[in-house]
Amino acid sequence: MRLVELNHVIEAGMVTYKGLPGPVICDYLAREASRGLYAGDTTFQIGKIEMVSNTGTYLDTPFHRYADGADLSCVPLDAVTQLPGLVVRCDALAIGPEVFAGRDVAGRAVLVHTGWDRHWRSDAYLSGHPFLTEAAALYLRDAGAALVGIDSHNIDDTSGNARPVHSVLLRAGVPIVEHLTNLGQLPEDGFVFNAPPPRVKGMGTFPVRAHAVISG
Repeated sequence: MRLVELNHVIEAGMVTYKGLPGPVICDYLAREASRGLYAGDTTFQIGKIEMVSNTGTYLDTPFHRYADGADLSCVPLDAVTQLPGLVVRCDALAIGPEVFAGRDVAGRAVLVHTGWDRHWRSDAYLSGHPFLTEAAALYLRDAGAALVGIDSHNIDDTSGNARPVHSVLLRAGVPIVEHLTNLGQLPEDGFVFNAPPPRVKGMGTFPVRAHAVISG
């Protein structure tokens, strides 16, 4: 069995999505400040983080798009863990349904490998990125994909203000994982995908430690 990290490390100040602030990571209780609160030379650090939920590699739930959709607290574990995975490799800018045609996507986490993660933490990452078309989203929905992920800045085309891929998949209850990385280390299939978020009420998106388990 081999484990592969598919998530980006969250660091203070990093920009995940253009226009959104980077996280602020600091001490709530610094180790030196805790000295004297405990016996002997015992010290502790209690951290504090302030960030938008769209930070790092994150999961989108239906509530992210729809007020009546399931939020993080309502997504069942079997929707985001132990999912049989499928990697689809594509270097096109607009990724259409033909890329998925003939592949068994039913009940699987379909992870789109574009290689765009090579631009992570650079200005190039934030624009001109690969994305799925609405037709691709409709195909994946109708073919029964359990989850869809991509190693790009957004699963939708952000050159305009429409978000058809989010709208189609999340209305159907299909979670989305954006800003994946290391998909090049995965085989096309023969692995399981995991991306469970914390159970937060009233929130639709949150960072996940997405990873794959490769057997054999």
